[in-house]
Amino acid sequence: MIDTKTYPHSKYNKFFTQLFRLVIKHIVPVSFFRKPLPKKSERQAKTGKLTLEMVSHCWQYSNMLIYQLSSFVNHPPKELELTVTVFYSKEDTATKKTLDLFSTIDVPNVTWNWVASDKHQLFRRGIGRNKAALSTQADWIWFTDCDIIFHENCLDSLAKQLQGKTETLYFPKSIQVTDMLEENDPMLQANAEPQVVEIDTSSFRSHARSKAIGPYQIVHGDVARKIGYCDNIRIFQTESDRWRKTYEDTAFRWLVGTDGIAIDIDGVFQIRHIKKGRYAENSAMSDIRIATRKVQKKVVKE
Repeated sequence: MIDTKTYPHSKYNKFFTQLFRLVIKHIVPVSFFRKPLPKKSERQAKTGKLTLEMVSHCWQYSNMLIYQLSSFVNHPPKELELTVTVFYSKEDTATKKTLDLFSTIDVPNVTWNWVASDKHQLFRRGIGRNKAALSTQADWIWFTDCDIIFHENCLDSLAKQLQGKTETLYFPKSIQVTDMLEENDPMLQANAEPQVVEIDTSSFRSHARSKAIGPYQIVHGDVARKIGYCDNIRIFQTESDRWRKTYEDTAFRWLVGTDGIAIDIDGVFQIRHIKKGRYAENSAMSDIRIATRKVQKKVVKE
């Protein structure tokens, strides 16, 4: 695994990221950046009660994380054993307070796994995902985000779909999403204090997925343990001074040579929101993203 050392200036992060995206990955063979994938015949085709590790990152998103963790409490799996891994920073006191609460709640077939990280590692999501991929003991690992909710029958329907499977990457064929919510929306304001909550499913609508984007990547455990998550691409294993756009998700799918296979999974919900708490307040990036999301919201309504 490549050491996670910070580049001396943040501009180098952007430069090397764009260099990889636009040039290097188009001229250098994929085999240069990863170990060979395990052959399908060598992968375990598990049946029966599976094990799954769910991996998310949280930075200033505690109001979202509460919905996600609550969904495991309200709708625990029966057909699989779940490990819930959350990477966080102790500097994010609201998130730590949320994790402390859920640590006290025993849920059948669910194991909580909180991983405290330096915030500069947290800001590069590929670092945590790589650590989880290389160390997971689960049959399957789902890389997700903390604004995704796993509602009724989600995990059990997933367990049914994954019986005996050996493909590299799967994703939900359809999900349920909110409109693009403003910062003052009641759903975003409801969780001032940590608590177990439930969503109003009538406020969501169905949305079809065509590939395994960032929060919807369900990876075979044997593949994850063998190649990690962009383990040999230095820029995606390098600390950052701020939250970085997650280009490593696209790089990972390039490494495994697929956008994934769609499967029917019940109860996958996403809270979509205009303001991204993980970006610095009043920064240029924050302003651009807010403006873009407002345009997206207007287009969808029209």
